[in-house]
Amino acid sequence: MKALVLSGGKGTRLRPLTFTTAKQLIPVANKPILGYVLDHVSQAGITDVGVVIASGTGHDVNNYVTDGSAWNIRVTYILQEPLGLAHAVKTAESFLGEDDFIMCLGDNLIGKGVNTLIERFENEDLDALILLKEVEDPTRFGVAVLDSKDNIIKLVEKPRTPPSNLALVGVYVFSNKIHQAVSRIKPSWRGELEITDAIQEMVNQGYKVKAEKLNTWWLDTGKKDDILFANAKILDEYVKQEIKGKITESKIEGRVTIPETAKIIKSTIRGPSIIGESCVIQNSFIGPYTSIGNQTQIIKSSIEYCVVLENALIRGVERLKESLIGRNAKILRNRKRKTLKLNIGDYSEVEI
Repeated sequence: MKALVLSGGKGTRLRPLTFTTAKQLIPVANKPILGYVLDHVSQAGITDVGVVIASGTGHDVNNYVTDGSAWNIRVTYILQEPLGLAHAVKTAESFLGEDDFIMCLGDNLIGKGVNTLIERFENEDLDALILLKEVEDPTRFGVAVLDSKDNIIKLVEKPRTPPSNLALVGVYVFSNKIHQAVSRIKPSWRGELEITDAIQEMVNQGYKVKAEKLNTWWLDTGKKDDILFANAKILDEYVKQEIKGKITESKIEGRVTIPETAKIIKSTIRGPSIIGESCVIQNSFIGPYTSIGNQTQIIKSSIEYCVVLENALIRGVERLKESLIGRNAKILRNRKRKTLKLNIGDYSEVEI
């Protein structure tokens, strides 16, 4: 069993941040989303991993994952033009060979690992096993229709009139028969080779294609609010109270992680939240569900439900909430305002 982790794409819905970084590297709880995906792959015992990258952001992914040794995996980088998920499979065919493989989107998070999914695929001798989740708005996703035995009988990509509320989560296990299916499909109206079309072709050819319904949470981190929600969910489930930094005349409430190199001065931090390495928080309030990246300074400000990347400066801001702040960004108060909601890319500077 191999793994194919998709870390390309343009991330247009997360601009301006994705002009300068891959969307899979945006952190939640101070860890890139891609890191959680690779955790699941590694925990499943898979060691041979293909990471699909795009020309514009591939070097950033390479710099983060390197050779994969941090996850005890071997990584092969596969450059792809963003022409669809099935096109990614086609591009990776020489890497995948005749092996079964699990394919995961590098910007999606699920609330459990993939071990049991792989075990079911192998135990039932399937050709494809697709992870699904019930959603409120199926028009945003690929949608599946099942029979009473969880066999997939129909797939539709982002339907105007959804035939079900079961969305494809972005985790798939395939046998090598997927390659034949991909070779038989044509680009969709979007000009892409759709993985839904390839799976439908497997169904049409009579292969054993089943689904499994996800019984925990799924987070598609394609937009700013998705990132903030994912950050809150991860903080809620995983952050522990671990206070090691220098705390001066400050109040720490709830589950907060503060590393040894951070300085908290005359401030209040309310968990769940996480503070990065070498941060300075001074005369400020850090509210729940906030992640502060390494080397960031928060001075005379109040922020909550935010994701702030590394080396940012926020000074004199009366209230900042529901915001995504890029690397090396600066937010400085010039005149008094009330609540702000921002989506600030890397190296930006905002005076308010």
